[in-house]
Amino acid sequence: MGNSNTRLFITTVTLIAALGGLLFGFDVAVVSGIILPVKTQFQLTASQEGWFVSCALLGCIAGVAFSGTLSDRIGRKKVLALAAFLFLVSAVGFAVSTTWSLLIFFRLLAGMGVGVASNISPLYISELAPASRRGRLVTFYQLAITIGILVAYCSNLAIQRYAAAAGDTSGGWLHWLFVTEYWRGMFLVGVIPAVAFFALLAIVPESPRWLARFGRQTEALHILEKINPDKKEAAAELQAILAVSADASKGGLRALLQPPLRHLLVMACVLTAFSQFSGINAVIYYGPTILRSSGVVANDTLLYQVMLGAANMLFTFVAIWKVDSLGRRPLYLAGSICAAAALTLTGIFFLLQINGWPLLIPITFFLLFFAFSLGPLKFVIATEIFPTPVRGLALSVCILVMWVSDWLLNLLFPIMREGMGIATTFFLFAGCCLFSFFYAKKYLFETKGQSLENITMKEKTIIHH
Repeated sequence: MGNSNTRLFITTVTLIAALGGLLFGFDVAVVSGIILPVKTQFQLTASQEGWFVSCALLGCIAGVAFSGTLSDRIGRKKVLALAAFLFLVSAVGFAVSTTWSLLIFFRLLAGMGVGVASNISPLYISELAPASRRGRLVTFYQLAITIGILVAYCSNLAIQRYAAAAGDTSGGWLHWLFVTEYWRGMFLVGVIPAVAFFALLAIVPESPRWLARFGRQTEALHILEKINPDKKEAAAELQAILAVSADASKGGLRALLQPPLRHLLVMACVLTAFSQFSGINAVIYYGPTILRSSGVVANDTLLYQVMLGAANMLFTFVAIWKVDSLGRRPLYLAGSICAAAALTLTGIFFLLQINGWPLLIPITFFLLFFAFSLGPLKFVIATEIFPTPVRGLALSVCILVMWVSDWLLNLLFPIMREGMGIATTFFLFAGCCLFSFFYAKKYLFETKGQSLENITMKEKTIIHH
């Protein structure tokens, strides 16, 4: 019975925390269906359109910048509640905004929510997960992101078709939100998971590692005993947490920039940046444009996005299935080298002008390899390798690198596509995956099945080799 209760507790906490990932994915992807109607209604110039799409990134950067340090001070749970609040307010505010300035303001708030969730949700999951299942449970966060993307694509498609079928019949405010100006309804759908996230956070505990660090050992032990029904093992884990917290002194940026933590930070940031430089967002966001330019007739690009979103979500289950049995390093190496091959094949298809639907084959294979390696493992690795006093701050830096890398990719992809050609662009993405493979082969060490404290104690030796 104890094991059954333990499994239920861990699963419940993980699923609630992962709702932050679902909201992250939804918020990022829902904009794809909103851009055109907003551009038409508000008569946006090209620069205004670019600002509308990219301004959320400023919010993301701000959210990441303050959330790590804030979570180290007031706790992970309270900062997750802040993320849920930001998602809720931005969804309602955006849906009812009637001026351009208000739209931008609530896009910035939504971006802040994404930034906070992308930082604290995987951190929280890693600190509550047992060592034997931590990789799988943190990967649930990446799965939640892909589900959020798919939900946004499906709700966008459904609302677009509902609005087209309803026509111009008169109606009240619901008709305004979901028919006349249906883009408002697309964003408003986000209220449902935001409310659920905010309400369900009331039943999850604070991170035991954060509690132990601030002298609340009794509460920490109580939570550790829920995670591990063996009271002696739970008590031993608490002592290990206290020892590591004491050894890591005060934490903070100064501690993070000292070796060996500095070397770990560089490794985590490089792996994070190059996971984005693989071109994943170019495939997800520019996919319809890429296919149309290659001769695919796509009357409904939102339907195509649903197909890509579904593939991305389904392939993430491979990581959940194998990350704790095969380990992080083998999955990362296999996925990065195979992703490089799939992107190279995509470039060859463009070079040989093998156009149309056959082009979906190498692109789909790339999604498969990305979804079980470069995608989820950057979160798993970054949440595991740092000690508790600097874990929130270190993850903030890594997630900040992720968003800046995303911004660079989104900024440069159209320029690269026009300047170098689409084939050369994909060869460059393949080169980034190849670099990830060789870098990980040299620097990435295995962490499966080890407690966060054991990893902290061992890495001091490992990092010098």
